[in-house]
Amino acid sequence: MSVVFDASFLIPLLDPKVKGEGNIDVRLDFLFQSLEKAKTKIIVPTPALCEVLIGASDAAPQYLEIINKSSRFKIVPFGTRAAVEAAAAHRDALQAGDKKEGLASWLKVKFDRQIVAIAKVEGATVIYSNDSDIEKFSARDNIEVVRLDQLPSPPVDGGLDPRLFGGGSILD
Repeated sequence: MSVVFDASFLIPLLDPKVKGEGNIDVRLDFLFQSLEKAKTKIIVPTPALCEVLIGASDAAPQYLEIINKSSRFKIVPFGTRAAVEAAAAHRDALQAGDKKEGLASWLKVKFDRQIVAIAKVEGATVIYSNDSDIEKFSARDNIEVVRLDQLPSPPVDGGLDPRLFGGGSILD
């Protein structure tokens, strides 16, 4: 099983680890620990990684080191199969008369469609993202999107919550 993290989840996960502050949101930390325990692969689409690295500045090498050291992360490029999926989404939007689907930035639309296409090709069940556009694009492919504020708090008993892995709605 695999899930996808976009930049809005990767940045708060990586930033405190690089700075050594340890102030990761407890829900995000619980999610990551749960995914590790369940041996769930965390897909990092290269367009999302690009977004992370743009703002990382001098921390970029450390971010890459953290991702590359963990057996949970898998960086996935925007390859041929994902290009076919993204192109189909672009064509559908053009045929509907709104290539940007009501969104302001064409560049953002392309990045978000690439992230969703990678998720689809990789068979991800969930995309962890705070981006409403990712949520919109994922809906047509029946990929659940979970926002940080929707993550459950860690249970007192320290058990795993199956809703974190696409095994039922995390909002239940």
